[in-house]
Amino acid sequence: MALPDTAPAPLDVLRRVFGYDAFRGDQATVVEHVSGGGDALVLMPTGGGKSLCYQIPALVRTGVGVVVSPLIALMQDQVDALTALGVRAGFLNSTQDPDERRAVESAYLSGELDLLYLAPERLRVESTLRLLDRGTIALFAIDEAHCVAQWGHDFRPDYLALSQLHERWPDVPRIALTATATRSTHTEIAQRLGLTEARHFVASFDRPNIQYRIAPKNEPRRQLLDLLRSEHPGDAGIVYCLSRKSVEQTAEFLVAQGIPALPYHAGLDAGLRARNQARFLREDGIVMVATIAFGMGIDKPDVRFVAHLDLPKSVEGYYQETGRAGRDGLPSTAWLAYGLADVVQQRKMINESEGDRAHRQRLSQHLDAMLALCETVECRRVQLLNYFGQQGDPCGNCDTCLTPPESWDGTVPAQKVLSTVFRLDRERGQKFGAGQIIDILLGKRTAKVEQFDHHSLTVFGVGADLGEGEWRGVIRQLMAQGLLGVEGTYQTFVLTDASRPVLRGERRVKMRRDPERTARTRTRSSKAAQVEMAPGAAPVFERLRAWRGATAKEQGVPAYVIFHDATLREIATRMPTTLTELGTISGIGENKLAKYGDGVLETLTGGDEAA
Repeated sequence: MALPDTAPAPLDVLRRVFGYDAFRGDQATVVEHVSGGGDALVLMPTGGGKSLCYQIPALVRTGVGVVVSPLIALMQDQVDALTALGVRAGFLNSTQDPDERRAVESAYLSGELDLLYLAPERLRVESTLRLLDRGTIALFAIDEAHCVAQWGHDFRPDYLALSQLHERWPDVPRIALTATATRSTHTEIAQRLGLTEARHFVASFDRPNIQYRIAPKNEPRRQLLDLLRSEHPGDAGIVYCLSRKSVEQTAEFLVAQGIPALPYHAGLDAGLRARNQARFLREDGIVMVATIAFGMGIDKPDVRFVAHLDLPKSVEGYYQETGRAGRDGLPSTAWLAYGLADVVQQRKMINESEGDRAHRQRLSQHLDAMLALCETVECRRVQLLNYFGQQGDPCGNCDTCLTPPESWDGTVPAQKVLSTVFRLDRERGQKFGAGQIIDILLGKRTAKVEQFDHHSLTVFGVGADLGEGEWRGVIRQLMAQGLLGVEGTYQTFVLTDASRPVLRGERRVKMRRDPERTARTRTRSSKAAQVEMAPGAAPVFERLRAWRGATAKEQGVPAYVIFHDATLREIATRMPTTLTELGTISGIGENKLAKYGDGVLETLTGGDEAA
């Protein structure tokens, strides 16, 4: 379907409204296709500019762009950000009172909206469907489309009903978007949303500005504190923990160390969660400590680090969570502390999970892929891209590239561990966890070893060639490779079918030896995660941040709604002296120039006068 001759050109809208001179990657092709009335399924990484792929067609086409999003708590911020650009936007969700809803409905019917955000559950309400029938719909955008994948990490049942959109409004184009999907999830999205005939756009999943690092776990909170103090002082970031208790304890630990940190998990009072999220979005330098309940749709561009204190359940979850760092394209860090206890715990959770055998098998496959990423001796980025079916070259900006680990033949140590597990089970009818296995191998006559007469085993003391930490690494990698299983409430070890060829000497076992993290590697990593600015620009940037913070507080919106850090850095570097010059800065469209231009120029000249 061709656009009317009076429709604005997408590139003109990009420049005039959003302040950017050119589209990135596949954006131009997607925008042209959807603007012309075509259906699209878009897989694009977080920070890749997905929202422009439906916002610009909504502004180009006749009618209102209806955006289906599960992110009720963030709709106000999304609307505020668009309003700051001069885009007429509104939302309908359960947080509004009747008067607010009527005002938005009236604006929709009278053609006074460009974009309308809806939660998916509202499309199951007949009154909402009748309302949409009475207006003109430019397009349907289905954001966070992976929520329709039934075995995905963010499944939302309400998304299953969205296939009705095409049935009820067959002439309205649909665009489904997600930041993460394997080939199987991609296929499932297309089938469940009725988009098998749509044009598919799969952008590169590479986020070159993110430095991926996975560290052996050793007092993880202290490791986190070292990361924040040495590489990210004063930066905004997200710390993910597996349990609610760990979230609260970690937040308390950071606050006690002088770092502004807030907890977020589903067990907190809803009002407190909302206040903490608002502070994270609106204030600079806040660290949010959270379970994975936090983060989807968070459009805060200046998150400089994402840290995981526990092992994610899947590569998809890990990729999406780390992707919340560096949405502005500036250098950022994705850091994960990973150890033996993580593997044991995740295996146990899978064994005890609800669902049939096929479901547990899927969970195991997800975990195996995550463990492979942790244990690889190759480039982390290449491994990530391969998981999503894409190719890449070694990046030179992840821990395995910066400080390559050694690969060594761990067959004999593997046999010693497996033999110990075998003898305990076969000769004594006993099962134990890592601590007892290692004590036996090291020949430690502990009270527990004496109690069970384990010093009489033939394997007692055969592992004195390795230290306790090294043995924990061996056991961790045996579990990661499926050569050692775990069972029962006490998480004791058992052999697997794959163990026997190793015990018989029919299979070699390659292992990773983690490099020591020296001051030199820390300096290299720290440099990679910091943002370079022109000499003399840093004080100007800080003045602009202070102005932006005060303006945002006055208007009751997040600071990034005013300008992104990347825009402020360019202003601080180029030092424009007129509105015309300021208008050439990336990220400053017509509305923002008119609204904030004088304030920016006054901040620049005011600083000069003060100096």
